[in-house]
Amino acid sequence: MRKAWWRPRSGEAADSSAAVPPPLAEAAEKLMAEAVQALSQDDDEAFRCLVAELDDRPGVPGWTRAADRCAATRLRRAVTMAWERAWQPADVVRFTGRRLTARHGRLVIDAIAAEMRAYSAATVDDQWREQLADLGAEVWWQDDAERPVAWCEREGVNRATLVACTLELVHLLEGLPRLASIGPPPGTPRREAPAPSRERAREVDQRMLAKVRALLAKAESTEFPEEAEALSARAQELIARHSIDHALLAAETGDRGGPAGRRVAVDNPYDAPKAVLLTVVADANRCRAVWHRELGFSTVLGFPADLAAVEMLFTSLLVQATAAMVHAGPKRDALGRSRTRSFRHAFLNAYAARIGERLRDAAGEATNQAAAGAVGKDLLPVLAARDRAVEQAVDTMFPNLARGRAGSVSNYEGWVAGRAAADLASLNGRSEVTGASRLS
Repeated sequence: MRKAWWRPRSGEAADSSAAVPPPLAEAAEKLMAEAVQALSQDDDEAFRCLVAELDDRPGVPGWTRAADRCAATRLRRAVTMAWERAWQPADVVRFTGRRLTARHGRLVIDAIAAEMRAYSAATVDDQWREQLADLGAEVWWQDDAERPVAWCEREGVNRATLVACTLELVHLLEGLPRLASIGPPPGTPRREAPAPSRERAREVDQRMLAKVRALLAKAESTEFPEEAEALSARAQELIARHSIDHALLAAETGDRGGPAGRRVAVDNPYDAPKAVLLTVVADANRCRAVWHRELGFSTVLGFPADLAAVEMLFTSLLVQATAAMVHAGPKRDALGRSRTRSFRHAFLNAYAARIGERLRDAAGEATNQAAAGAVGKDLLPVLAARDRAVEQAVDTMFPNLARGRAGSVSNYEGWVAGRAAADLASLNGRSEVTGASRLS
């Protein structure tokens, strides 16, 4: 991973706050506050006027520099606030794209890269490092003072657009709700270096995940349903066996590591049945999923060895389900009215229900085989203890979680087609929080 976000801020000395006269800084801060307030009140006209004033004040030397510094400071503070509320980089970028635009998404990635320079590498968790690498959150500009001009040139927009995007992003980030923490924020010193045994276990995990990834890629690309089913079943078998091996090894070595968490995107359209699919995949693999409907993701809790596999399997099954659903084509009733949406909603619900049945059967079979082969090892109590640990983590993290009912289905044809597609797919329900519910 490139580590450009650890580079010291350039131009700090030349562009210090002392270089901006206090009256200009105060005026810029006041206008920014009024602009964010205008967004909160849906006052578009006032917002446009304030953007124009922040963009340029003819005849006022140093105004552009003052406004740029104020914007950068407030945006950086908004990103820090997101970390304090337990949001992670991928969550912030995903939510920004959901609520605003792709351009805002690119701006927030740059803001994250700028903010991350405040933390030493030793205080950034591995999960954060992976997310930053996946997002490409890197300092690509040469000098902080020239960054606004460089950004506008890269995006092909004028400065007023940058001002508006920054204000809209600040408004969004400052209004983020507090989430349950699923890992240490940046700036948290690591308690200890990973033990050699844990490093070796991580290498084994990566090799297993590479095998699963290869099997699922073949399942997604094949034109033959039976082959896809066999490949995905083999992937689920590997995942289940690996999870059991991990549980036994942890019990033997006295590893006290507990459940962890990660957030998985659950996007529109048809987000409810997609959340069901993620939940059944999680349940079958000794994890639990809680759906945050308004935020567009689920929090999945489980032991680290299982979480990556759950996300990978869910993504692959969703690809296979979507391909089968689209292949079924548009649907109309006897009067020629479109029934495509209800068909697809029913299709995905049925697919998730049937996949849940198949995954539970596959997981049960893997457990039985492992128990039969675990001579001198009491496997079932070990697995039961891990299940209790995950349930306790859910109860602790979401103490007010209420169980909800799965959505209704109104298209019988879609339900039948979805179950048929699940039978052919290569291998728990609905969870919701912030108005939260979970179906296990």
